[in-house]
Amino acid sequence: CSIRVGGRWVGQSDPDTNKLLTGDDSHMAYETEDHDIQYCFPAINSSCIKGKRSSHEYNIIYVVVSLLSAWTVFLNLLVILSISHFKKLHTPTNLIIFSLAVADLLIGLVMPIEATRLIEMCWYFGDTFCGLYSIFIWMLLSASLSNLVLIAIDRYVAVCHPLLYPQKITMTKTLISICLIWACSSTYNTSFVINNGYFDIPRKIHMCYGECSVLVGFAWRVTDLFMCFIIPCILIISLYLRIFYVVHQQVKVINTLMKGGKCVNEATVRKKSESKAALTLGIIVTVYLLLNTVISFKIVRFLLWIVYFYLGLNPLVYALFYRWFKVSVKDILTLKIFHTASLLSLTDYNQSL
Repeated sequence: CSIRVGGRWVGQSDPDTNKLLTGDDSHMAYETEDHDIQYCFPAINSSCIKGKRSSHEYNIIYVVVSLLSAWTVFLNLLVILSISHFKKLHTPTNLIIFSLAVADLLIGLVMPIEATRLIEMCWYFGDTFCGLYSIFIWMLLSASLSNLVLIAIDRYVAVCHPLLYPQKITMTKTLISICLIWACSSTYNTSFVINNGYFDIPRKIHMCYGECSVLVGFAWRVTDLFMCFIIPCILIISLYLRIFYVVHQQVKVINTLMKGGKCVNEATVRKKSESKAALTLGIIVTVYLLLNTVISFKIVRFLLWIVYFYLGLNPLVYALFYRWFKVSVKDILTLKIFHTASLLSLTDYNQSL
């Protein structure tokens, strides 16, 4: 079996930093290199072994984690407030971005809990909460990736089939799609944890006390790999390859028209704007896929935090490429959103810039 951690699969040993202890409690019990053993629960014989760090290391790591958590929550909250408050931002694309920001914000809220588990290699919150937490965190990661698939589909239709976009991509259809991915993510990950016997008593006999992991058989491992990574990534990459090809052709046409001194009509400008929007969201997707690829093959306990850093990176990408985000954040921070008129107007607003 392998252990599912943070939505990815890892083996039962980590040769770079620890060596696996033998015996009945060998799943997550580790011994440090200097053989100075500390237990998660010293009074319990079956306790897992605690990761050994100096007090300075603990303080630095927890300060960094706290700042990262606050950063992620704050920036994604700005995105949520911007899209929910300003009516001009109520578009299908922004609705998906809103859903993505909700998932990222919730992950930011549980970062301190994840930090305790990853840093100390101990789980202090009980078996039941471990199972619920596993379902919750994996549901959020699955929903986050599913939202990226929706964004890719949205941008594909907008760039490659602009005339069909108003009919194909509506607020109602987008809302239904978002509800479906959240429902499917919740159902799948709940089934995943239950069917792998997490809540079964016999399973706990072979675990040390203070461990929070799900041991998974080969069939479920393969299923999860395809459902939660390979298929979504193939869809996203295929759609964006097509988008970037069309964008390249559109840019060539626009540049030719502008060099020839011809008038560039509104439709052409709109295409350029949609292309820029697709490029922006493409950057977000690319960063996500690159980080997940790295995490699949490196030390999960350390590099998992790169994904959490990515969750706080999304709003910065919006700030760099979307003018609506800059303007709306300014209105939020200056408390202009409490004015009734702000619901109907967004100063210097341009949806695709």
